[in-house]
Amino acid sequence: MDEISYRARSSVLSPPPVVARLPLATDLQEGLRTLSVLQWIPVYVILGAIPILGIPYCLLFSSLWPLSVLPLIWLAYDWNTHSQDGRRSAWIRNWTLWKYFQSYFPVKLVKTHDLSPKHNYIIVSHPHGILAHGAFINFATEATGFSRIFPSITPCLATLEGIFWIPIVRDYVMSMGICPVSELALKYKLTQKGSGNAVIIVVGGASEALLCRPGASTVYLKNHKGFVKLALKTGAYLVPSYSFGENNIFNQETFPEGTWLRFFQKNFQKIGKKILGLNFCTFHGRGLTRTSWGFLPFNHPITTVVGEPLPVPKICDPDKETVAKYFEIYISALRKLFDQHKTKYGFSETQELTIV
Repeated sequence: MDEISYRARSSVLSPPPVVARLPLATDLQEGLRTLSVLQWIPVYVILGAIPILGIPYCLLFSSLWPLSVLPLIWLAYDWNTHSQDGRRSAWIRNWTLWKYFQSYFPVKLVKTHDLSPKHNYIIVSHPHGILAHGAFINFATEATGFSRIFPSITPCLATLEGIFWIPIVRDYVMSMGICPVSELALKYKLTQKGSGNAVIIVVGGASEALLCRPGASTVYLKNHKGFVKLALKTGAYLVPSYSFGENNIFNQETFPEGTWLRFFQKNFQKIGKKILGLNFCTFHGRGLTRTSWGFLPFNHPITTVVGEPLPVPKICDPDKETVAKYFEIYISALRKLFDQHKTKYGFSETQELTIV
């Protein structure tokens, strides 16, 4: 066999060379995911600081005071928008940025039952965790495909009213379909917008944030019955949801009683809750690299399971007994949802949902 024939035969019989995936591409993807989690810094810190600091400065110390008056006039004119129709943007909810954010953990949305567009819903989200990343990604963006999974249902994630007092930031937040967690705003969404609407309330709030620990399954609920009363007043169906893994993305530190660190921790928490409605948690996660220390969340999967809708009668002025009755029905449904799915998403068969 001549050399040319041998080379030709060898090229046919030999398998093609294996091309290794370029580390650069992997590093780039990882970097984009990390930057997507940090998106709150330019938006909430930098853009938020411009009007908060710039408007008072211009009014008091600068000849540019007319520039400060204009956003205040607009804010006063547009004041009711965030409590009513808002300014939802499908384009912003579908940004590629949110896909990187979602894949950082990753976050997943699981449907157990259909939601009919003939009704309105209050989706009650548990647990709050430190920053409620699961609720944000699943309900304020389309990164996990809410509109595909629940067709003809318009979600509206509820958050603190104070965010909507900040020019620029309020428009950004409204573009994602976020509304204030106030009775005025929630009742408008559930009674004045027809059917097929779902408001999402992370009912545990600041108090529940202090209870989150890796592996914990504790929700702060017994003193939060307002969502049940709202459901009765509007006739909206109650829907339990649980984000498995939400408590695992940060480590939270509680300092020993009697130490000066614990003294400052407790007082900062009291001040934050009284003034801002927030509890300042002492937490940490990973840094810019997976093995470093910092304040980025750990790359732990979060799976939000949305349960079966519970029909609720419409009662304009429900009494305490009726509220208590449907509250217990909701508690039973939440426990059932947790027990049915806990072994699939990181908990043992013996793990129980603790409600305080």
